[in-house]
This record gives sequence, C-alpha cells and structure tokens, in this order.
Amino acid sequence: MKEKRRRYLHNTSIEDALNLFFQKGWQETAGETVEVTAAVGRVTAQAVFAKISSPHYHAAAMDGVAVRSQDTVGAAETAPKRLRLNEQAFPVDTGNALPAGCDAVIMAEDITEFAEEVEITASVAPWQHVRPIGEDIVATEMLLPAGHRLSGVDAGALLAGGITQVEVRKQPKVTVIPTGNELVTPGTPPGPGQIIEYNSTVFSALVSEWGGEPLRHDIVRDNFDQILEAVANAAQNSDVVLINAGSSAGRRDYTADVVAQLGEVLVHGVAVRPGKPVILGVVEKTPVIGVPGYPVSAVVALEIFLKPLLYRLQGLAEPARPTLRSVFSRQVTSPLSAEEWVRVKVGRVGERYVATPLSRGSGVITSLVRADGIVRIPQQKEGLVAGEEVDVELLRAPDHIDRTVVCIGSHDLTLDILGDLLSRTYPGHTLSSAHVGSTGGIMALRRKEAHLAGVHLLHEETGQYNIPFLKQFLPDVPVTLVTLVEREQGLMVPAGNPKGIADIEDLTRPDVSFVNRQRGAGTRLLLDARLKEKGISAEAISGYDREEYTHLSVAAAVAAGSADTGLGVAAAAKSLGLDFIPLAKERYDLAIPQASLQDENVIKLLEVARSTEFKQTVDGLDGYHTDKTGEIAYQGE
Repeated sequence: MKEKRRRYLHNTSIEDALNLFFQKGWQETAGETVEVTAAVGRVTAQAVFAKISSPHYHAAAMDGVAVRSQDTVGAAETAPKRLRLNEQAFPVDTGNALPAGCDAVIMAEDITEFAEEVEITASVAPWQHVRPIGEDIVATEMLLPAGHRLSGVDAGALLAGGITQVEVRKQPKVTVIPTGNELVTPGTPPGPGQIIEYNSTVFSALVSEWGGEPLRHDIVRDNFDQILEAVANAAQNSDVVLINAGSSAGRRDYTADVVAQLGEVLVHGVAVRPGKPVILGVVEKTPVIGVPGYPVSAVVALEIFLKPLLYRLQGLAEPARPTLRSVFSRQVTSPLSAEEWVRVKVGRVGERYVATPLSRGSGVITSLVRADGIVRIPQQKEGLVAGEEVDVELLRAPDHIDRTVVCIGSHDLTLDILGDLLSRTYPGHTLSSAHVGSTGGIMALRRKEAHLAGVHLLHEETGQYNIPFLKQFLPDVPVTLVTLVEREQGLMVPAGNPKGIADIEDLTRPDVSFVNRQRGAGTRLLLDARLKEKGISAEAISGYDREEYTHLSVAAAVAAGSADTGLGVAAAAKSLGLDFIPLAKERYDLAIPQASLQDENVIKLLEVARSTEFKQTVDGLDGYHTDKTGEIAYQGE
C-alpha cells in the first residue's frame, strides 16, 4: 500500500465511543468444565449446588467421650455420676463419627477416667460439642452463583460439597500484535531509532489481571499485507485482538485501513488524553482495538475499552477503584477537546491528602510506575488550579498512602537512595519525590502540601544557602533545615571534553550549546549568580531557555548530543559516562516544618538519613560528602 498521511476520523467522547463499541452486543464466552483444583481465579458459568452434606455424619467436635445426653441428667459437683465405658460413654477424637444413639460429647478435661468407667460432674445438653450432619453444607444447597470468581476458599467449599469439577467461563483469549519497523525484542541492544518492544508484556499482564488469556504475537513489521494477515488469523482464533501502534496519522500507520478492509471501523480517535488515537472495530465478529504506541496512551486506552470488555465477556461487572478526596498541589492546564488522565503521587500531609501531578508525557512509562492514582480532568474543563479538591482513583491501597513521606522540591540523586533505604528498613513506607525546584518546594511548604522540601538556594548577597529564602517566603512557619548532603556542582560535558569547555565563560561561545534547569531550581540560581559575577548576559548563551527538571535529564541531553554542556552534580555526569568540570560545593538541605517533625513517617525518614548505611552508600557516589549529613543547619522560631 502506498504510504500516505492519515487523519483521525473522529474525536468521539469516551461515553459515545463506549456506546458504539458495546452496542455490538459482545457475547459472554462459552463455558468449559475444569477440575476444581485448577479453577481458582476462574468465573462460574452457572450456579453450583452441593452433592453431599458437610459433614455427612454427626461428628465429634472435641476429644472426649460420646454419650446419650439423657444418661447425664442429675450429675453435679456434689453428686458425681459414673458412666460405663463402651456402654454409656464411648471414647472419641475430634472428627470421629458419633456411635449410634449418642447425641453429645463431653470434653476430655471434664471427665475423670477409671478402669471401666468415667466420672462426670455436670449434665450435658443434646448436641453439645457435636457437628451435626449439614452443619456447614447441606446437600443440594447452592454453594456459588453464576458469575462468581472463585477464590481458594471457594474451591475448598466445592470440594467439601462433593464437587470435583465445575463449569466456568472460558478465559477470553486476547491476541496482542506488536507492529513497527523500529521494534526489537527485549535483550537486543537497540540501535539509533530502535525501540525495545515491551508494550506486549504490559498488555499481557493487564489481560491476565482482568481475567483473560494473553496470546503474544511476534513483532510484525510496518507492512500492510503482513499486518492484514496477522489480524485476520487472530480474529479467527481469539476473542479479542489488540493491534499495538499504527493507530495514529503517520505514513505507516496501517491499523485503521487493515480493520476497515477486514471488517468495520467503529471509532478512530477518542477525546481522551493521553490515548486519543485509539481505534475500535470489529473483524469476523471479533472486537479489535487499535492501541496507541506510546505506553501511557496505550494503558489509558486499555483501561477504558479493554477492561470493561473482558469483564463483560466473563459475565462480570467491572470493579470500581477506591477513590480518595485530595487537594491538587499545583496548577495544570488541559485541552477543552479531551478528558485528561493525570498520573499523581498522593500523600497525607497533616489532616488532608495531597495529590501531586507526575510527568504528563504519553511515552513516560515510569510515570505509571510511580503513580499512586489517577485524576481525571473532564472534557470542557480547562484544567485544575492549585488547592482544588479532586477525586483520586487509587492505584495503591489507602494504607500505602498513609505511610508515604511527601517531598516536593529540588531533585537530588540521594533522594532515590534515601527512599529505597526507607522502604527496606520500614517495609510499606515510601518517599514520594516530586521535582519542581527548590523555590517550588518552599511554596509547597507554604501551602502545606508536603512534609518536607529539598532545597539548595544560594543567596547572592549573603552567600548563605536556604536560610534567607525560608525567612523571606515562610516568615510565619517555623522550619528546621536538616542537611542531607554536600555536593559538587559543575559543568557536564561529553567524555574527553571535545570542545574544551573549562568554565562559565565558554558558554558564550557560538559553537557551544547549553541545556539549563527550570526556573526556581537551585542549580539555575547558582548559574545565574556565576553569570552575574562574571558580567555575562543570559542572552549570550545558546540554550539558556531550554529547561530540564532533573540532573539526570540534563546529563541525558548532553550524552545524547543535543547539548554540549549543562550544569549538574558529578554523580549524574558519571552515571552517563560524561566528564565533569567542578564549579562549586553546595549544601543540599531538607526543609521540614515543625508540624512534620512530629510525623511518624518523617521521624523514620530522618532516622534512615542519619544511618551509617545511607552515608556509606552516598559516599560511594562521585562528588558527594556526608560529613554534615543529618545535622540541623537551622531551626526557625
């Protein structure tokens, strides 16, 4: 097929897209009979009824002797009564069948044994310490309804009721077809322009989580006929087909044309961000979903369309996620044309929960790894403002959120080490770190949206770090500065420093391109202070306005060759094989309001920060010093 540019066919709302997709009346999968021992996790296709009672005989519930209750009448402490063994009292162990005529059991500790008799000092009521027939299960009673997902205890109940096989819904078979010339299999070192194919692993895991059976197809190249053949075969041999990539408007995006030739395209383009270029169609009466190539877009599309489909095919209602009312930490804008799914980190600060947005890039799979939940911004809403209350759909358990320390502020590599050690020292506790720069962190403290902030702000007039800024922006909030590390900042350059960059003055050279940190970042303030000292204008630097949010992002830009240099820490340079030109040694502090110092989670975090293990780990990084780690650098009144 000739390559050509394509346009989205629709910008259909989510509600309309779901209606169009499900009006096809997808039928539940057929039933199949499986062994109960292999049925856990499957869904019953019809109600299951017990074949036998449990117990199916009157059973002793205690060790002791079985008796006829009427033979014990009159026994008392003051008038003990003796019963003849094997005539009036029959020794039994727990679970034994009661001898004929017996209707009660006396516990072993309540009898005195003699050679031929036992003595009792109290009468017993009928059926005392006896499990009567059908106490648990009565033959013919319904054990499980249709449409029930079997657990381990369900399987035990079926076996107890004499059921060894059960009819369950066939697991929906979902064929996952990855497409693209750029894809290479995991384990293959990717070259320029190549991408490791991992989406099919993500998709397969979601299919399994939602009760389906994933069938992973080999990578199919961007060839119309090859994709056509793969989809046609999959539609005949599976219950759902997922075609990954090729759903957008590129010259080699063939998915819509393939579905149209084999069947019918119902929707191409849904008003959701990320996830817009999703395709919904039908081939050979089989639902087909064209899934966007970017991982976050793909997951959102699968959440909206595949998840409810798989539950419907199994005869189940889609479970709702728990929600948590939270305060949104900072302003985000959103297009009016689509509903946006924003990934967020969530933590409890004081008496309220705070949701902080993560990277909104549709290709940033780590934003899904780090996310605690999703906030949906409705279509026709321009965005969210800082302090607005939102409902967070949780991806983690609420108690996980309650054990999270929220750190908003400057990025530093040692925060990752600190978070890892916190989780290992106190399982279930986590450090949530959002990188908005030192100034952004202080503002978050002022809005009571974080437990602490990472800061390294150099005050030009006094030469002090952090303290003048706390006094300026948090005059009424008592804040303690705890030094986390001292670190070296400098220029990161490619290995061998091919352009001979030696100092700040070289940034003005016409052959040198620079990548900066975002406004409000301490690293940027350090740069601006050095430029001011040397009388250099920001306009003289090519790339001064190009911004990244972490030291590693700056290092990555230099390593990739899109910039000749950038300012950052030595450890970031080393991690990507760059050379480092030191310019300054600075103090990186944790700014902690007095209220947070009383928080149990923060207390644990500081304990870990002061540990020998943390210091030894950090000392192994280039350009870091832990001589003052854990010390209080300032305590506000």
